Amino acid sequence: MRLLVLGGTEFAGRAVVESALGRGWEVTVLNRGRHQVPAGVRALTGDRTAADGLAALAEGEWDAVVDTWSAAPRAVHEAARLLRGRAARYVYVSSCSVYAWPAPAGYDESAPVVEGAEPDAPQTDYTRDKRGAEIAAVDAFGADRSVLVRAGLILGPYENVGRLPWWLGRIARGGPVLAPGPRELPLQYVDVRDMAEWILGSVERELSGPYNMISPQGHATMGSLLDACVRVTGAAAQLRWTEAKVILDAGIEPWTQLPVWVPAGSDMHDHLHSADVSRAVATGLTCRPVEETVADTWAWLQEIGGTAPLRADRTPKGLDPEVEAKVLGR
Repeated sequence: MRLLVLGGTEFAGRAVVESALGRGWEVTVLNRGRHQVPAGVRALTGDRTAADGLAALAEGEWDAVVDTWSAAPRAVHEAARLLRGRAARYVYVSSCSVYAWPAPAGYDESAPVVEGAEPDAPQTDYTRDKRGAEIAAVDAFGADRSVLVRAGLILGPYENVGRLPWWLGRIARGGPVLAPGPRELPLQYVDVRDMAEWILGSVERELSGPYNMISPQGHATMGSLLDACVRVTGAAAQLRWTEAKVILDAGIEPWTQLPVWVPAGSDMHDHLHSADVSRAVATGLTCRPVEETVADTWAWLQEIGGTAPLRADRTPKGLDPEVEAKVLGR
């Protein structure tokens, strides 16, 4: 297979590239040249925000394109239009955020999506940007040659958003840790490597259409995630499980200040951790144990010195130690 990855050096794109190389595929990447690409990858340089940013793609043919863009939809619009006659399939890594808020518990790919998105629009907000890019991919390649990977929470090595790395860093410091309850709170996420494997499988199977890309609900819980963090770090940390009301009354923001966690029974939990993923599972999605995701992320953090990179367009995650101490003191 001949694969073109737009990006290909960070988090999701990097995982796709490494998985494709593992399958013996011929891989080309287009990016701004700020990060080193793995050996065996053909690297093209281009800035999709520049007027001539796609000039390096003037020639070439591919069996599939994988695009992880998350800003102005017009970048996907321009790339897809340029490549529609020279690539067999366009895989766009989208987001479950494209569903109209709040999505009901158990929603599948037929749930209503956000309105007001345009395929050639400038950057607006994350939900409309992702939906606009979906429309751009389908407009150029048609519904039968485009795949919309509606990812939820993505974890694993190379994470540059700051969720699992924050928890690992916090627990590694040891001592009492504010653990947002309940322990049995079901989580949905996808290991970035499992998503990459499914993406490449979707190309081989010639799939099309939208797919919710998260683990089945209950694949992990808040307890199993944080217990795994304690085990792999070997830290002398004590998880202090705390009711949601106590956390919310303290003004702590779910999802950002306490990454991954959102209160049980809330619209936010239904939207982020309650999707129907049967379509993805039926077409090959398999999810490794949470212990493996946590252990491999910790090992990667040790390799790079303990501090994960953070995307410039993402806000820092985590809870201020003083705020945590005050809540624990109550």
